[in-house]
Amino acid sequence: MVDKDYEQFITKVKQKTGIDLSLYKEAQMKRRLISLYEKRGFSSFSDFYNGLSKDNDLYYELLDRITINVSEFYRNYKRWQVLEEKILPSLLEKNNQLKIWSAACSTGEEPYTIAMILSKLLDLSRVKIIATDIDENVIARAKLGIYPERSLNEVPNDMKKKYFKQEGTNYKVSDQIMKAVQFKKQNLLADPFETQFDLIVCRNVLIYFTEEAKETLYKKFSGALKNQGIFFVGSTEQIFNAERYQLTSVDTFFYQKS
Repeated sequence: MVDKDYEQFITKVKQKTGIDLSLYKEAQMKRRLISLYEKRGFSSFSDFYNGLSKDNDLYYELLDRITINVSEFYRNYKRWQVLEEKILPSLLEKNNQLKIWSAACSTGEEPYTIAMILSKLLDLSRVKIIATDIDENVIARAKLGIYPERSLNEVPNDMKKKYFKQEGTNYKVSDQIMKAVQFKKQNLLADPFETQFDLIVCRNVLIYFTEEAKETLYKKFSGALKNQGIFFVGSTEQIFNAERYQLTSVDTFFYQKS
């Protein structure tokens, strides 16, 4: 039996947000959303949609419910400090323009963090930041630039004031930062990589791959870096035998192509 009420809701949500609910298992997603709209006093999907068109807090609550958001800005803050104080200045000594890739970027916190840090060091028009993920819906969510307060736990106060605008219990990333990042869909294992990157950031993703897949990806990432380019990985993702991939450790979780 086709549920017209839910189908129309899917269409409207996609028009409003770019997120396609039909990509999720229907029974699970419907249950999750019905419990949300009943809790908020609505009796159908069409009522619920009308409600969230008028109420931003409800709209943000819907976004939170449909995209599983585990990322945060400046996650593992000390590593980002190393990037800002040591890695980027040394890259900028060699090049006054940078090409950067945030791989498996999820809902966008990581590439936006990169843009914020770079904004302190140079004009963002001199930087190309590409952010990719396999999931079209997390990319759609990233492009909205709206985040719950918990995602901002590690953002320094000056950056929070400068680049975020509070909207109810949520925060919107500034246009200046959003414009610096270009999002694309990409399957890391199946798709070819662009090349000539000064910096590739791929954190807390490789732990989900088999050893064989990791090996393939290390070779691909190494091939995508410029000579002397930097590969920045997550805090559980040390690369053993990095020299096999023409990589040398230059700091904890930072590798340089040599």
